[in-house]
Amino acid sequence: MGGVLASARMTRNTAIKDGMALPDALAGRSIVLVGLMGAGKTSIGRRLAARLGMPFRDADMEIELAAGCTVPELFARYGEAAFRDGERRVIRRLLAADPVVLAFGGGAFMDASTRAAVREEAVSVWLRCDLPTLMRRVAGRDHRPLLNSGDPTEVMRGLMEKRYPIYAEADVIVDCGDESPDATTARVLSAVTAWRRPRRLSVNPSSGSYDVVIGEGLVARAGAYLAPVLPQKRAVVVTDQTVAALHLPALRSGLAETGIATSEIVVPPGESSKSLETFGSVVDAMLEAKVERRTAVVALGGGVVGDLAGFAAAATLRGLPFVQIPTTLLSQVDSSVGGKTGINTPRGKNLIGAFHQPKIVLADTATLATLPPRELRAGYAETVKAGLIGEPLFFSWCEANVGRVIGGDREAQAEAIRRACAFKAQVVGDDEREEKSSDGRALLNLGHTFGHALEAEYAYGGGILHGEAVAVGIGLAFRLSTRLGHCPREDADRVLAHLEAAGLPYELGMLNRRFSAAGLVEHMRRDKKVQDGALKFVMARGIGQAFTATDVPPAAVVDLLRDAGCAA
Repeated sequence: MGGVLASARMTRNTAIKDGMALPDALAGRSIVLVGLMGAGKTSIGRRLAARLGMPFRDADMEIELAAGCTVPELFARYGEAAFRDGERRVIRRLLAADPVVLAFGGGAFMDASTRAAVREEAVSVWLRCDLPTLMRRVAGRDHRPLLNSGDPTEVMRGLMEKRYPIYAEADVIVDCGDESPDATTARVLSAVTAWRRPRRLSVNPSSGSYDVVIGEGLVARAGAYLAPVLPQKRAVVVTDQTVAALHLPALRSGLAETGIATSEIVVPPGESSKSLETFGSVVDAMLEAKVERRTAVVALGGGVVGDLAGFAAAATLRGLPFVQIPTTLLSQVDSSVGGKTGINTPRGKNLIGAFHQPKIVLADTATLATLPPRELRAGYAETVKAGLIGEPLFFSWCEANVGRVIGGDREAQAEAIRRACAFKAQVVGDDEREEKSSDGRALLNLGHTFGHALEAEYAYGGGILHGEAVAVGIGLAFRLSTRLGHCPREDADRVLAHLEAAGLPYELGMLNRRFSAAGLVEHMRRDKKVQDGALKFVMARGIGQAFTATDVPPAAVVDLLRDAGCAA
């Protein structure tokens, strides 16, 4: 039977000449309608195709045409398994042709490989109906083989319980009731044309690849993105009290939509949670929840939550699947990507930790609207860092768009996140565990040798944000590079001017605190980047020309800090 269906011939459609213009996210893509029998996939599909000026195809009709018999006859003659195999083949042929509006049979979307093909080639729309609506629509029909195996209502209820969590992986969900097909079509059309495909890029370290997905509204649809990559439909969500109030209900609902069961661990906000004590309580709560090795840990929050939850995932049961859902700009452009996890000790920042790559990263730009302006600016320091290290064109883009990013323009923010993550993905793919002796992943520490020392001075409290410390550190790094003859002064001045335009501190005097040069250097000597007892700095030969150095004269560092206002 599979051979009969596989012989179906699909002719490629000519380019669409009529119909409304589609947004760029839909250009060249088919629209796939999924749902249970009675959802109206064929009737809505025909109307939608006519409105868009696209061809319409019904997968079941194409199968019947290829096989020369009806779907009920195919079920009776060959059984469901053989039917599904043939269905899969026909759908792949349809998706490989020119864009169409394609109505799926009720079970087609249940196949994981078919869903993967739809994600690549089409936009999927689930026509969601409640049980009474479906039963009214299928009443009196005798060509529904799956309803003939028992009481139709109970069979339909069972199908809903099994299939709805899978249908929820569709790109767009439209609730359908007793309104007219034309009214439903109008709502589907509105939802489809309003949908925007998230930006997506791949990170490819040696331990295994994963995607960073960037877009608006991802938290509420998290289940659709997590379900294809999680080994078990169960997760422990780790978040902090502030983020829980803002985003946890949406995440809980989004995961439940695809049948992912969750338990939750909420920690206090702030850098103080990156401690051995909080780490121990998180691990204990995971064990109390009886996590298994296939149970995922989902970090919902900023860099503190991501580092803490990631380290707990790395250590518990010798490694649990891990997901990053960063909610700050800083974590979206930096800490959520690359697999570094860890906690602080009184002796230094991130001195206890592990490399543990996530299964996926969801960067929802909508969460940035909940950030205080200071947090957004602090995150921008890690954003522009990518341009300063090795992407001078990105730095120029930042100079032109800093106002839009800081001002809350979602498109500008998404593009900034994409560019910064793309740069970091390239670096991480080449040097996952910072094992290169120079100019590998260590370059990502631009500004951090100084920055971590400043954070230590504040005892990792709220007096200075990580991004603010990094901004000052970047300013010091470029000034030191100029003093040592590596970097043109005009490049350093350009960097400092840009940090000022972003509303970031770029020199010690802007922190309204007196520092000791000796104290800051002592903190630097405790940093994990120390190599063979020598301080390791990321320096610059110019914008986009960073390099690592372990031969910086300590006296030059002390002189720089003194000239910046530090006491001896």
